[in-house]
Amino acid sequence: MLRVLGVDPGLTRCGVGVVEVTPDRRARLVHVTVVRTPSDMALEQRLVLIASGIAEQIERHHPDAVAVERVFAQANVRTVMGTAQASGLALHAAASRGIPVGLHTPSEVKAAVTGYGNADKAQVQTMIARILGLAEAPKPADAADALALAVCHAWRLGAPDAVGASSAVLTPAQRAWRDAQAGTGGRTAASPLARAAAAAQRGGSGVPRGPSGAPRGGSGASAGARRLGA
Repeated sequence: MLRVLGVDPGLTRCGVGVVEVTPDRRARLVHVTVVRTPSDMALEQRLVLIASGIAEQIERHHPDAVAVERVFAQANVRTVMGTAQASGLALHAAASRGIPVGLHTPSEVKAAVTGYGNADKAQVQTMIARILGLAEAPKPADAADALALAVCHAWRLGAPDAVGASSAVLTPAQRAWRDAQAGTGGRTAASPLARAAAAAQRGGSGVPRGPSGAPRGGSGASAGARRLGA
């Protein structure tokens, strides 16, 4: 069993979600929350609140890994700066505790949980609810995005090179989880969701295609869809 804490960085709302995933890619919700800060608060105080909120969840849930959204440049410089600042706090919180970190683009996460790299906010919320066996999608969107990041990272740890992790930096739990996956011959769970996720990661026929027959999704998301909740 692998426990991953996902962080969807943001200044006003920072999603933090924790999931446990088995080697056959079955996932369950451990906890999810959103750290909020008021827009009229001084920037340095907002960062203190976010850092404290992330640290509290790490200390409470003891994850084997932390997954953070990889920050992309956007037209709105103010928004991307706030996202980058919150992302840095998550990276620091994990690194200072010796917890391995994975960075994932929004398109990677969307492809992993929906099979479509340009999925919209509603699709991500719907699929993460199905993956975790929840009656309804976590709200707000930042909460669902944090959980999607955690699930994506756990699924991709079956192939450590995909997230830049080597055997030398994997925790014992991560190595055991990876070895358990290898023992299944690399097979994924038999569910359509798992097959779609695996096909999306391989770039195979499981990726939804447009009218022209060209694959849809992948890393070519438009500027307006570069954030998970876009």
